[in-house]
Amino acid sequence: MIYHINLCFREKKARKLLVRIYLSGGKSPDSKLNLDDILQVREESDIYVLGFQEIVPLNAGNVLVIEDNEPAVKWLTLINRSLNKANYVPLRGPRPVGSPEGSLVFPKIKLRKASKALRTENKRKLKSCNCPIGLERKNSKEFCFRCPQSQTNENDISSEDDEDGPNGPSSANSIKYSLVASKQMVGIFLTVWMRKELVQYVSHLRISCVGRGILGCLGNKGCISVSMLFHKTALCFLCSHLASGEKEGDELRRNSDVIEILRNTQFPRICKTSNSRVPEKILDHDRVIWLGDLNYRIALSYSDTGKLLKERAWDTLYNNDQLKIEREAGRVFKGWKEGKIYFAPTYKYSLNSDIYAGETVETKNKRRTPAWCDRILWRGSEIYQLSYERKESRFSDHRPVCATFWVSVEAMEDGSKRR
Repeated sequence: MIYHINLCFREKKARKLLVRIYLSGGKSPDSKLNLDDILQVREESDIYVLGFQEIVPLNAGNVLVIEDNEPAVKWLTLINRSLNKANYVPLRGPRPVGSPEGSLVFPKIKLRKASKALRTENKRKLKSCNCPIGLERKNSKEFCFRCPQSQTNENDISSEDDEDGPNGPSSANSIKYSLVASKQMVGIFLTVWMRKELVQYVSHLRISCVGRGILGCLGNKGCISVSMLFHKTALCFLCSHLASGEKEGDELRRNSDVIEILRNTQFPRICKTSNSRVPEKILDHDRVIWLGDLNYRIALSYSDTGKLLKERAWDTLYNNDQLKIEREAGRVFKGWKEGKIYFAPTYKYSLNSDIYAGETVETKNKRRTPAWCDRILWRGSEIYQLSYERKESRFSDHRPVCATFWVSVEAMEDGSKRR
């Protein structure tokens, strides 16, 4: 599922953020898949955040041995083509045998190399502390001092060194949108893109992964979190795939996943001063957006849900939504917000159709009660949601979900703060 957040920032330091969720159901995209509508490329934003679940089959090989990065490279290629359009620069790599000249080709390269080629800034610069040197002690609560080499794991962004060259920043300086971060954990994939001219204001970029799958720790379920300072505002984006199941009590397992993700996500310390305001935990950030297949279901029978769907009785269905019930009871996501849902449940569809699974004889064994599994929530002040909707891609058994936000950030101009 693609979760796409679109942030928009303009002169007054308000930014438009577009969030997308896309669950690909273990399928790998083909070159004909067009993401223009999902990414809303006609209404440009400053930051794009896209989250995916099940980009690879959740089998023992991918979970326990070596995860397959090839689908992630394909998704980056498709995103790059849609966001950069006229300035699109294809990724370089061996062409698959038989691929026609002039067509979109998914290169046979590693995810690390693909990520490197799509960045306009050296990753070490993005991760470094860029706070002013020699600040007075009285200002230490607002800024950290410039510090030595970051302790962030190089693998969290890309484990290859950045060097200007055919696949480095010099070949990407003509593109409009630059990749800022991308990370895969088994089937979960999170990627953040930003207008090229804004990337210079990113610092303290860090990534943390928490597995909540097999044995409560493997990566077939769990969360990827990206933390960064944009200007002087701490942003955090999370993409998660929580426990599945529609039996009574399964919602408590999902609640537990959320609690453990919040407890166990720890971002590496970059600034060495004890007075640093750079957050190390999710809830310490100024603005947080959580997206993903949260897997909360509708607490009604299959037949009752079907009747309400035919009546388009969204309010009645939503009143029986597990996530709404659990949030209002204070058992999960306390202090978080979600926009009003005015669209049909996003799960579970028969492949390549607009029919929910189970409505035909052929799909009866795959029947699930339709539900809003795919959600986008946020936390923090000065975040304003402009839209919350689903898209009608038939690529998987989920429908993509999208949200657009205006977000205020704090910047320094002529030595003084400006919001």
